[in-house]
Amino acid sequence: MESESKTAVFAAIAGNVAIAVTKLIAAVVTGSSAMLSEGIHSLVDTGNGGLLLLGMRMSRKPPDEHHPFGHGKELYFWSLVVAILIFALGGGMSIYEGVTHLTHPPQAHDPTWNYVVLGLAFVFEGISFFFAFKAFRSEKGTQGMLAAIHASKDPTTFTVLFEDTAAMLGLLVAFLGIFLGQQLHNPYLDGVASIIIGAILSVVAGFLAYESKGLLIGEGVDAQTLKSIRAIAAEDVAVQEVKKSLTMHFGPEEVLLALEIRFKKQLRAAEIAVAVNRMEKVIRTQHPEIKYIFIEAKCLKEAKETGS
Repeated sequence: MESESKTAVFAAIAGNVAIAVTKLIAAVVTGSSAMLSEGIHSLVDTGNGGLLLLGMRMSRKPPDEHHPFGHGKELYFWSLVVAILIFALGGGMSIYEGVTHLTHPPQAHDPTWNYVVLGLAFVFEGISFFFAFKAFRSEKGTQGMLAAIHASKDPTTFTVLFEDTAAMLGLLVAFLGIFLGQQLHNPYLDGVASIIIGAILSVVAGFLAYESKGLLIGEGVDAQTLKSIRAIAAEDVAVQEVKKSLTMHFGPEEVLLALEIRFKKQLRAAEIAVAVNRMEKVIRTQHPEIKYIFIEAKCLKEAKETGS
């Protein structure tokens, strides 16, 4: 899964570098505000791809004295930074450029270069979108799009997908702004297109920030996985009742599990310890993403605690 996510990020970076250069050249030649906004958007997306790669690398650092559970949440932090940059740089500068264009519309130029660049950009973005959607589809399974995004614990997958979706919508808006402005001899439509592009980026950034915040402050496993874990514990011959079951993701494939279990009253401490080890082994076999397990063991007469 991580390899597909990394491939999607690399594809996005490569496409955005090529697109940003061509868009900015076309913006300088034609004076198009929408094209300049698209160029800024592609530059921001390029930097965001680098930040996602940084987050993936930092999240693999091993645990240390100050981070006993590892650095998995680095990925969630940098995903939040990406969302902020999309909003501040991508959305904010596009809206600013559009307002400037409406206030002081530049002299009209031949838009041929804009159409050529938009066509090339659509091809590059389409390729990037293909890799992003492929990675996301392998993760979402049979879930719906929004449900899969909310359930996903790997922000690189849906971040790149939403960036590429926003980019393709932005290209469509830029084309309509330039084309309609030329046909209707209305230079203000170019600025309006730039503002719409900024609005699209701001909405996408807000959504990404919301999802990243949830991961950063701590989300548990999905209901089906939690039900399976509780069933594994409840089926053990030594267990009388599974009480509390708490989980938290430290990364896409790194989960903390805390269980409170009431054992049968006739068991001794040594037998409870054996049962705990047995449950841990089964849980880790069926759910390898569970890296840390802490079990509070209670018998019916008195409470005893053990953990691993």
